[in-house]
Amino acid sequence: MLPELRVLYFEDLEVGLSETLTKTIASSDVVGFAEITGDRNPIHLSEHFAARTPFGTRIAHGLYTAGLISAVLGTRLPGPGAVYISQTLNFRAPVRIGDTVDVTVTVAELMPERRRARLACLCSVAGESVLDGEAWVKVPNRAEADPLAVRMERSRIPPSEA
Repeated sequence: MLPELRVLYFEDLEVGLSETLTKTIASSDVVGFAEITGDRNPIHLSEHFAARTPFGTRIAHGLYTAGLISAVLGTRLPGPGAVYISQTLNFRAPVRIGDTVDVTVTVAELMPERRRARLACLCSVAGESVLDGEAWVKVPNRAEADPLAVRMERSRIPPSEA
């Protein structure tokens, strides 16, 4: 199931605001990611090969897990219209097929003059951090995203209340 879209503008953000997405990793997710990216490392695709590694079983691509952060940024916090500027990633532990990953993004800092937000990103499985990092995103303000709606809203406010 795809996350429901939620649009937040820069004015809606505050330090500490967070959003969490939960995703159980299926074999088909890993195979699909391999097909899309061309990363056919057998540690992701072959149970026989993966059994001989320190992990003992197939693991998801690290960037698949990181891609779940992108899902939060593009759909929930800040949501549609946000533009990625940068992302750091620290891989802490493997994600296995069948693991349920909780992806939490939290507003850590706001730069109003440039409409940028620094977001703390954490992916965990059963309470254990598997990936963390931070993202910088540019977030549109209301006037930039929909100037006509802003003008219409202003025109509905009586001058005595403006």
